[in-house]
Amino acid sequence: MLKTGIWIYFILLIFEGALRKWFLPGFSAPLLIIRDPVAVWLIAVAWKNNQIVPSVYLKAMLVVTLIGIGTGLIFGHGNVAVILFGARILLLHFPLIFIMGRVLNSEDVMRIGRVMLWISIPMIIIITLQFFSPQSAWINRGVGGDPDGAGFSGALGYFRPPGTFSFTNGNTLFFSFLSVFVLYFWFNQGANRILLIFATLALTASIPFSISRGLFFSVIISIVFALVAVLIDKSKPSYTILIIGVVLSSFIFLISQFELLKAPLEAFTSRFDTASDIEGGLEGTLIDRYLGDLITSFTSDPNLPFWGYGMGMGTNVGSTLLTGARSFLIAEGEWGRLIGELGILLGSLVILIRLGFCLSLTLKSYQFLRAGSSLPWFMLSFVLLNVPQGQWAQPTALGFAVFSGGLLMASFNSEDT
Repeated sequence: MLKTGIWIYFILLIFEGALRKWFLPGFSAPLLIIRDPVAVWLIAVAWKNNQIVPSVYLKAMLVVTLIGIGTGLIFGHGNVAVILFGARILLLHFPLIFIMGRVLNSEDVMRIGRVMLWISIPMIIIITLQFFSPQSAWINRGVGGDPDGAGFSGALGYFRPPGTFSFTNGNTLFFSFLSVFVLYFWFNQGANRILLIFATLALTASIPFSISRGLFFSVIISIVFALVAVLIDKSKPSYTILIIGVVLSSFIFLISQFELLKAPLEAFTSRFDTASDIEGGLEGTLIDRYLGDLITSFTSDPNLPFWGYGMGMGTNVGSTLLTGARSFLIAEGEWGRLIGELGILLGSLVILIRLGFCLSLTLKSYQFLRAGSSLPWFMLSFVLLNVPQGQWAQPTALGFAVFSGGLLMASFNSEDT
């Protein structure tokens, strides 16, 4: 029963945007939190059946969140609805990581991976149509059926497509997550090879079509993790790296020959060059994006109250409820939002909990890799980009972080667990 609920959460994560844009645009606002009732149900059933992995990180996060609710009401903005919307991130969704870690096993993780392979095929078709269609086209409709479109500024007059998601970050996260399974199944048995070839083609094509440097860097990081896995896992022949390198190079060459990809490749290259020049090249892009927020979160607001401005204020929903307009009232970066909402003490504690949790996952994944089980290590490449510093105020980013974290914990469990 809990596994069914987890599958529902996954399906809603992938298709929530499609409901909000195309099929039920009149209900786009409540559909934003459509996974919340599923999370409540999963927690209730898991609690009743003792199916939550006991963890100091979960207990600490719940304590900090409850304190944060109180400080937001007393010292912060005091808006109950905004505080509850912010608190649901840690009270409802973060615990799902530990429920999935108890209920699922490694075979469940691979089963979800195979479903991701299947979904990638229609997904690449959708983003191709979105890329070449005007923003006024039905397939590019925005949330609530907005005729202005859901695409985001890209390059050379083309927009970044969102796929089935409400915003373009969902498309980036989906294909980034897909790369984990594509690489894992190439290095290990577990997926139909014809399906894997098509999914690999979809992943390769998604990079230029998405016009997303985030997707490009995420795939590169997953490839690096895969290479480390081959070097450490002695059961894999030493020439495996060469074979995979030839396969990947062949896919890239094959994709580049399609006339259909000429415009996306030009747009992606233009976007990459322009943004890198602004940010100071590759070093500026990677370091500033991932580590820069750590410094600015503590220094950007010299007037920050000790207890912060109140939970939920840094979310788009919170800003809408408080001011009537969507904006970043605190900070666009995740750590800056946490410090701004909860203050120096509580915000830092949430950051440390997330970092500590990821450190424990890293150490355990490495132990499994040394023991000959590489699935957790492959999953780790995505988790480390989205659990420590992922923008959890955005529901899709939160969903992928939670789901990937839960699958990583589940990959520690053998099939007969």
